[in-house]
Amino acid sequence: MIAFRFTPRPAQGGPSGFDLGDMSVSGPAAAVSSADRAPDQGMMLVPSVGLLLDQVRALLDAGRGTLAFHGVDSSFRLDFSVAKGSVAVAVRKKAIATVPAPVLVDALLTAAEALARTELPRLPADDPARDDFVSSLAAFRALHD
Repeated sequence: MIAFRFTPRPAQGGPSGFDLGDMSVSGPAAAVSSADRAPDQGMMLVPSVGLLLDQVRALLDAGRGTLAFHGVDSSFRLDFSVAKGSVAVAVRKKAIATVPAPVLVDALLTAAEALARTELPRLPADDPARDDFVSSLAAFRALHD
């Protein structure tokens, strides 16, 4: 089991796809979050989630290899490693979970769709981060179908 959560930070002025937020990941071995860290590890949330979806999709398409994901404008990092249909997720060499690829896809898709439901209606239709996120989410959703 693995779960992701993408949380926008409140009170940042007018809505923008470049607003800051936090990413949390929990699994049987550990739980990590970009929130409440010193120095601050918050990230531009919408572009970060889109980038995460794109990079994980490419890794899963390859069927093997590693990925060091960094949040946009953040030092928050997650490491992914794919081998034999399973994905290991870690932070700074500390294991979070090892799950079958479809379980990772479901967890990421669930969290990304929750973010889309809450944040996309707030963003201007011409927001460039919004457009990129929508495209990334659609491409990632194809892994689930």
